[in-house]
Amino acid sequence: MTLVSDDGAYGGPVSVATGQLAELAARGHEVELIALWRGRGGPPRTVDGVPLRARTARTLVPGQGFLGLFHPGLLPLLWRAAGRSGALHLHAGRDLVSLAALAVAVLRRRPFVVQTHGMVQPRSSAVARLFDRVYVPLLRRAAAALVLTDEEEAGLRRVLGPRGPRLVRLHNGVRPGATEAAVRVPAEVLFLARLQARKRPEAFVRMAALVHRKRPEVAFPVYGADEGRLGAVRQLIAEEGLGEVVTYGGALDHAAAVERTARAAVYVLPSVEEPFPMSVLEALAVGTPVVCTDRCGIAGALRRRGAALVTDGSPEQLADAVLRLLEDEALRERVVRAGRAALDEEFSLAAVADRLEEHYRSLAGGG
Repeated sequence: MTLVSDDGAYGGPVSVATGQLAELAARGHEVELIALWRGRGGPPRTVDGVPLRARTARTLVPGQGFLGLFHPGLLPLLWRAAGRSGALHLHAGRDLVSLAALAVAVLRRRPFVVQTHGMVQPRSSAVARLFDRVYVPLLRRAAAALVLTDEEEAGLRRVLGPRGPRLVRLHNGVRPGATEAAVRVPAEVLFLARLQARKRPEAFVRMAALVHRKRPEVAFPVYGADEGRLGAVRQLIAEEGLGEVVTYGGALDHAAAVERTARAAVYVLPSVEEPFPMSVLEALAVGTPVVCTDRCGIAGALRRRGAALVTDGSPEQLADAVLRLLEDEALRERVVRAGRAALDEEFSLAAVADRLEEHYRSLAGGG
């Protein structure tokens, strides 16, 4: 995994990886996560209960975000881990860590699977084209590439070309029956995601303004690492006169994010082009009803099951869905029950781990 941090900056792929590893460890496998670390103090020994071996992130290529992060000390960690592992699972983006992990796996002649989380899609920039000259040939050496959606599969096929590995569908999952908060705040509507354009935090603020007119007692906390939209969010809060209603609490680590989600009355994710939002699954797991958009990768399944209120993403429809959940206890309970059923039957970690064990056994020659 490229990066683990105390502010959750790398998003859903980290919780996907730790969820997979925790479930595999519960089945008796020896697991380990190798990544860069960014946060207060040195790297922790575990993340979400999973053993972590990490080196502190350094920026080797300025101005390139995650792509430019690395630490030379990560190479020996990767080399030793590849040598002793029965299976290698690379959560690969377009970045130096993923490039190094792929190179080590190929040099040590260890079979591996990759999971790109929608991060490896066609790009036309000069940096992407230059990087892909080295990166894509290594990515093609994977035994399989795990994909989530039709859109991700189509884009990855374009990147890999006809010589790419077989593409295999694998859902994300969470553990059903996660512990709910002892005290749920009945008048709190939560935004918890990175503050970037695709997540649409401004739509959340506009929705909050509409709900506030009818339910002035409701609070709208906003949490997440700033990726360029915090200034616009604060300006909009001021323009709408919501300074005491919509509050920004900064970024949270994964455990704190799950706890905060469990306290909320409603979780709202206004994102578009969202392949497979782990934050939505985690809300379902802690019994918090969800409002999302029809441009979320699992919106169809959630709508079919009645497991979330799916909207067109406009502030008006988001506000209407939130008000319905706040004011209709029977509806809220139906949505929560349907969410739990969806996790049990379609998005459970047990089903994900079953599939992973099949792939790992094939890598290890049936062992």
